[in-house]
Amino acid sequence: MISRTGSGRINSEELKEFLDQRVDFYNRPSFIGLDPVSIPHRFNLREDIEIAGFLAATIAWGNRVAILRSAHKMLAFMGNSPYDFVINHRDRDLRGIEGCIHRTFFAEDFIYFIEALKYVYLEKGGMEAIFAGYQTEDSLQPAIHFFRSVFFTLPHNSRTERHLSDPFKGSAAKRINMFLRWMVRDDDRGVDFGLWHSITPSVLSCPLDVHSGNVARKLGLLTRKQSDAKAVAELDARLREMDPADPVKYDYALFGLGVFEKW
Repeated sequence: MISRTGSGRINSEELKEFLDQRVDFYNRPSFIGLDPVSIPHRFNLREDIEIAGFLAATIAWGNRVAILRSAHKMLAFMGNSPYDFVINHRDRDLRGIEGCIHRTFFAEDFIYFIEALKYVYLEKGGMEAIFAGYQTEDSLQPAIHFFRSVFFTLPHNSRTERHLSDPFKGSAAKRINMFLRWMVRDDDRGVDFGLWHSITPSVLSCPLDVHSGNVARKLGLLTRKQSDAKAVAELDARLREMDPADPVKYDYALFGLGVFEKW
């Protein structure tokens, strides 16, 4: 159990010990099953993992079973070879993509994402190069903003932009922060991939959502009521006090406590 000090705050040492235990419990392959991270785990090629992970993270809101179903549908459209499809597709290969892909993510959005990813890989050196090039010494949030600018360079319907959040506009950018955790963290536990060595885990931000936010508030890690960019910054500061080198590992604890233990 975790106790509180005389001021009502949870003892920091006990809190860290408690959260470290929950990280150890949830940060393992047995919890991958219904998580969107299971989608990129289908692949071995670096670029396939990146693209499958990016697309799965893009639609990661709502019912998790539906998310996985929609992600599998996208990959099926791509012949289950996402990188090859992105780089080598022709206009005729896109004609079968129709209707709703996932909730408000439609065929038009999916097609633009395919074209934009081709541009990113062929003209900008890939996703890692962009994020690494715009990171600061303590944050990837500026890199998310600039990646978004690059990603929407090509002609597109402005409504498609809603599917890639911008922390500079106040968004918590939960889904892209989750994708970055997958690509950057490398702890040999078999969940995150650790593919991007040009970015240190210390600059990652917690993928703040309803579950992790509610748990963080109950534990005294977060005071801001809105789950926005300011809340991410506040939570990051607290998590970095507990582990400056790998603060976002606590996402496992916060999410697990909220989803599986119903905090």
